[in-house]
Amino acid sequence: MKISYNWLKQYVPTTHNAQEVADLLTFSGLEVEGLEKIESIKGGLEKYVIGKVLTCVAHPNSDHLHITTVDVGQAEPLHIVCGAPNVAEGQIVVVATIGAKVYDGDECFEIKKSKLRGEPSEGMICSEKELQLSDNHDGIMVLNDGVPGTLAKEYFHLEEDTILEIGLTANRSDATSHIGVGRDLVAILASQRNEKVDLVVPSVDEFKVDNNSKPVTINIDESLCGRYSGLTISNVEVKESPKWLKERLDAVGIRSINNVVDITNFVLMEVGQPLHAFDLDKVEGNEINVKTMPEGTKFVTLDGVERKLNGKEAMVCNAKEPMCLGGIFGGEDSGVTMQTKNIFLESAYFNPVVIRKGAKYHGLSTDASFRYERGADPNITVYALKRAAMLIKELAGGQISCEINDVYPKVIERACIDLSFDYLDSLIGKVIERNKIKDILEGLNIEVKDMDDKHLIALVPTNKVDVTRPCDLAEEILRIYGYNNIDFPYNVKSSLSYNPKPDKEKIQYTITSFLAANGFNETMNNSLSVGAYYENNEDYPIEKSVKILNALSSDLNVMRQTLLYSGLEVLAFNINRNVSNLKTFEFGNCYQKNIGAPDNLKVDKRFKEEKHLSLFITGKLSNDSWQGKAQNADFFYLKNIVFNVLQRLRININNIEQIEQKDCGTKYLSQGLSLVNKESKKVIAVLGSVNADLKKRFDIKQDVFYADLNWEAIIKIMPKKEVQYANISKFPAVKRDLALVVDKDTSFASIEQIVKDCDKKLIKSVTLFDEYTKLQEADKKQYAISIILQDEEKTLNAKQIEAVTDKVVKTLENKIGAKLR
Repeated sequence: MKISYNWLKQYVPTTHNAQEVADLLTFSGLEVEGLEKIESIKGGLEKYVIGKVLTCVAHPNSDHLHITTVDVGQAEPLHIVCGAPNVAEGQIVVVATIGAKVYDGDECFEIKKSKLRGEPSEGMICSEKELQLSDNHDGIMVLNDGVPGTLAKEYFHLEEDTILEIGLTANRSDATSHIGVGRDLVAILASQRNEKVDLVVPSVDEFKVDNNSKPVTINIDESLCGRYSGLTISNVEVKESPKWLKERLDAVGIRSINNVVDITNFVLMEVGQPLHAFDLDKVEGNEINVKTMPEGTKFVTLDGVERKLNGKEAMVCNAKEPMCLGGIFGGEDSGVTMQTKNIFLESAYFNPVVIRKGAKYHGLSTDASFRYERGADPNITVYALKRAAMLIKELAGGQISCEINDVYPKVIERACIDLSFDYLDSLIGKVIERNKIKDILEGLNIEVKDMDDKHLIALVPTNKVDVTRPCDLAEEILRIYGYNNIDFPYNVKSSLSYNPKPDKEKIQYTITSFLAANGFNETMNNSLSVGAYYENNEDYPIEKSVKILNALSSDLNVMRQTLLYSGLEVLAFNINRNVSNLKTFEFGNCYQKNIGAPDNLKVDKRFKEEKHLSLFITGKLSNDSWQGKAQNADFFYLKNIVFNVLQRLRININNIEQIEQKDCGTKYLSQGLSLVNKESKKVIAVLGSVNADLKKRFDIKQDVFYADLNWEAIIKIMPKKEVQYANISKFPAVKRDLALVVDKDTSFASIEQIVKDCDKKLIKSVTLFDEYTKLQEADKKQYAISIILQDEEKTLNAKQIEAVTDKVVKTLENKIGAKLR
């Protein structure tokens, strides 16, 4: 939002410059994102001065140039060669001195000391066009009076201004105007600088009705409009606005239309209350009705665009037809034109939710909707109406021809907040003097109704729609007191947070890096999807779609159930631009509605949100080269990638069951495979070739292979323990082989466990390298095992090795009856 520094000073007479004001506002929560210097004339006529032509003679080497000497208030006059036909001795002129910049549209050149036809020239005598005052370039501009040496910008009373670009948050509806920002500034100066500055609010005490005609009848739907005020002004003269008004509006980026419309915009920027002026002669039946119109009704707005209404907008209508998208945009046929003689002036309070939904639906963002959807002040409509009416009488003439008709069925009262000082002190972290708190609140126009040592009761004005709780009131106090005035504690309190295992973010990053290393590109798509994708869809029925209540368009009207369709959109987009060899992946959440779940259940019971990983390959896997043609993408390459992902996550592939397409139930794949966890029986991945019908829908003619991995199901079956790493021992390992005769039903696993238990420090591994079952004893078999011994701290000697080996043999003999062969 743009705030003019010069305009702001009309209400807050401060000596602080624009940068200081910006700093004060930023530290109070109104962040000034930038400062922009604006000038009524580009360059501000810097280094332009008033001069007097002392002498003027013809140039000896030219038939149209003149050599002049010009007094510019310096010790010596300037020698200037001038080509204007009307230059003459004794004239008062404007001189661009050396270093001045002369603008011609967006281009400019700098005045330098030079020679023209052999004669020195130390400046330029300017025409009106060179001064950017008009397009007249027939000759130099001759002034009636002026003192040589006077700065041109002072002579022409040029005004420089600085625009404060405020990043207004949605909760600061009270700061959508110059007076609103000024109120904050006054409170800040009083609190932080001990400067007593009064906020100058224009008076409307002189407002009066000139003749009491019959007022316009007003009827409102309270669900659309909480208050509607209006009056009529007769015999106005609609014309161009005066210079000061056009400059004020231009400074904040508003284009001048005519004096009446400009006044409504001026009051909007002054007090924050949107107004609208109707041509009274076009108000059929002398009647205003705020209501909805049937869905599909066509309405032409001021920009000439015909719009179809959705049946939920607050429409301002006359007795026959709609005239205005209430709180958003005026109609083409009811606005004020140069032929208008009588006007009806509207000042209303529209429902913020209705305005926001209507503005979003029609793709409109206006100065009025910007304020209404944040919550305008319902109790300022009459003041704004009087202020605008008095300005219209001043600038457009006419007579206020009826009393204000104010329809306000249910008065919106000020919020009453009981603020405990103990709560305030604990929340802020500092004890602020109680009288200081009272002064801050009163500076913000918040009435302190009652206060004692323990608490205060405050009545919050209706322009502060976000201040409804004690914590909101504490925020108001703190931002004016100054966040930088809160002492930083010397002790730091912290708590240790437990990061659950496995670390999902780390795992996702690992797989992202793996896929990128294998030539895949990551895509990121909108979670909103096209509802038409899920109609007549057996895999993802529309009944399970999570629908958007106030969808921006039919293309973004449901939450996605799968990453399939957004991925195909990406492929189609690239293939249409001759990028046909693609390998992409995406991590994203998918959403489904649990059909039949009662509305009184918690959100996570009525809806399901799961993270998935999608993989797409199409075209060739690499570019052709001198070594041969590149391999085309196929199902087996995709399967290999999927299994590599699982193995990279240390998932045991033996625990995964593979089910072919005919049994896995997906219709969008012409051939494929489902991977099912044998323990949980849950599908963790589906992969295969996208069928022809679906490819045709996206205008894709080449083969596309797709894999959908249920990321959350995969995370659940991952090993919980992280891989442990250790340094490789510097000492050699020793291998001992044993041939053991054991019972035929003895497993190697039991032998392995017995051997390792004999010495867990030295025995590193036990492996089976031979099994022989054709012994003379029918109930016996022979195992040949290899034992690796190693000490991490020293080299093993023969005595230690023999001791461990003997212990292993004896233990096996005692526990399972094994005999050394």
